[in-house]
Amino acid sequence: MPSGAYNRKKGADYERELVHQFRKAFAGEDGIRRGIQSRAGVECPDVECPVFWVEAKRMKRPNIRAALSQAEEGCPEHRVALAVTRANNDKSLVTLSLDDFLEIVESWWSLSNR
Repeated sequence: MPSGAYNRKKGADYERELVHQFRKAFAGEDGIRRGIQSRAGVECPDVECPVFWVEAKRMKRPNIRAALSQAEEGCPEHRVALAVTRANNDKSLVTLSLDDFLEIVESWWSLSNR
């Protein structure tokens, strides 16, 4: 059974991986980095980036709903709570509320259909 230190390192490595992916998506944005971690975990997101409040979980079977709830607890009103989870040896998944998703789609749709 993996130790707590091993799991924390795996989580930190995943957060660093996500930072690189978000930097690529938000090309030219300087403020993307790992958040400052604390025991409570709600003071700042796991990944600092524009628009989203990212909670990252990488484990054998991540609890997607719990990860989204954790993101929503700390998320300020001007951000969108986002859970990015990855089960071992699987692809990453993004979870957000339907209301937030539809707001993003509406913004995108109105911009792309001008």
